Amino acid sequence: MKTEIFTFCDFAQENGGKLTIVGTFDTIIARHFPCVHPQLSVVIRLRFDLWEFSNHNFRIETHDLDGEMSMEAISGNIEVKGAGNATAVSHLVFTISNLRFKSNGLVNFVLYIDDKELTSIPLYIRKG
Repeated sequence: MKTEIFTFCDFAQENGGKLTIVGTFDTIIARHFPCVHPQLSVVIRLRFDLWEFSNHNFRIETHDLDGEMSMEAISGNIEVKGAGNATAVSHLVFTISNLRFKSNGLVNFVLYIDDKELTSIPLYIRKG
């Protein structure tokens, strides 16, 4: 399996197998700390090969530079089915509201598939 997209954005939706992604970013600018970011979306597009068509568990964890989790893990199941092609894609789209940050720094969003780390992306928190 391959990660084709893993991003943060202002808005995202999946409709009939198509993804709409608006306003992708990797940095949040805050005036004061602690701060609350009102809303962001996390979008993941995974491509599976024919021999990987089955059910897969996923989990997304967040870790700051101290190793602490910034929010509860998001977890679930992906059922990958083919449509006559040698590969298939699955989309994960999540909207997270009121994400709290105690200070500037970095939060890593880590994607696990079947309890194995697949990839991660950074979210930078800056004072501005």
